[in-house]
Amino acid sequence: MTDMTPFPRPETWLMQLFTSPAAMKGGIVRRQTCDVDSIIGRKRLLQEVARRGFHVIENAGQYIIFCNTDPVRVLA
Repeated sequence: MTDMTPFPRPETWLMQLFTSPAAMKGGIVRRQTCDVDSIIGRKRLLQEVARRGFHVIENAGQYIIFCNTDPVRVLA
């Protein structure tokens, strides 16, 4: 059986992402790249992250979004 659940509207998806408990606490949220591409697109995600002054990295098919304005350093 296939999942026939429709994707949420892009505006709804973004609101849910940035009002999640982790995001509201200045934490980290992850989303699969294929979901982002299907729902809002990479360009729109990057615009919204930048507009908020946040950072995003991509690894292993996921976007990792740092929901704060602190610097991000890759240590190893």
